[in-house]
Formats: sequence, structure tokens, C-alpha cells
Amino acid sequence: MSFAEKLLTVPPPIEVAGRHIKRYHVTADPAGIAPEVERAAYAILPELLPEPDGTPPATFVVLHRGGDTGAYLNAYSWVWDNVLHFRGAAAGQPVLGCPDVDPTHFVRHDLPWIGCVWELPPVLHERDAWVRHLLAPAAPDLQAYVADTLPDGTTGDRA
Repeated sequence: MSFAEKLLTVPPPIEVAGRHIKRYHVTADPAGIAPEVERAAYAILPELLPEPDGTPPATFVVLHRGGDTGAYLNAYSWVWDNVLHFRGAAAGQPVLGCPDVDPTHFVRHDLPWIGCVWELPPVLHERDAWVRHLLAPAAPDLQAYVADTLPDGTTGDRA
């Protein structure tokens, strides 16, 4: 089995449904993720977000364009102060319940999977950033958390 790291890009944060969304894009394509795939992924994002519970409204997403027809959107939201809530969607991957091979046709899935090896580096970083900016300081700083991301590079680069 052959393994190669993929490219990781970090677009600016956005706000969706009152939540601050940090974004990570993963692909092997140096051109990045096609705009139509990105638009389709972010169109389904509101369906993946939890209801507010008093926790600072922060989410990070990993949008991953696979090497075949698949595209994946993983939404990780902070809830209950220190718990990571997960919901995912996929497109273009019939084995995951997608109706076709169109990478812009995202559907929610209920698989218990939280991410593949290329999608997990942001999870590791975001755990530490949440502790650093929200849990450890005397005064939580949501804006500092939102600004604290992995750098562009590859999925194997860790700051």
C-alpha cells in the first residue's frame, strides 16, 4: 500500500448559522478544490451543525476531495463546553450512500467515522487550540481560537 500526504489549505473563517467556522481543505490536486464542489459542500453545512447550547459557537470543517469521484465534508463543532460534536456529508461516493458519482451532490451520512488519516491533523490541532484559548485562560478568547489554525502546507505538517 502506498501513502502520500495531501495538500492542506486554510481558507479564511466564515460564519454560518451564528457559528464561527474554521476551514481546512484537503486534496492531492495543486489547483485546490473546485469552486463548484466547495459551494455544494458549504450549502449542506447548516444541516451538520448542532443547536446552540451556551458553548462558544465554534466549528471547524475539513473539506476533502478524494482521488476518485468522492468529496467529503466533516463538521466538528464544540458543544457542552469541551465536547467535539461530529456530523459528516459525502458526495460522489455510492459506497457511502451517495446516489451518484457527482462530487457536488452532497448527502448527510450517519457513519460513525470521524475522519481519515488526511482529515485528522486538524482535529489534533483544534483540540489543543480549544484548550489554549477557551478552557485554560481565566477569560476565554473565541477570536483568538478562530485565528489559531494550522498553516497551509501538507496534512503531515504540524505547527
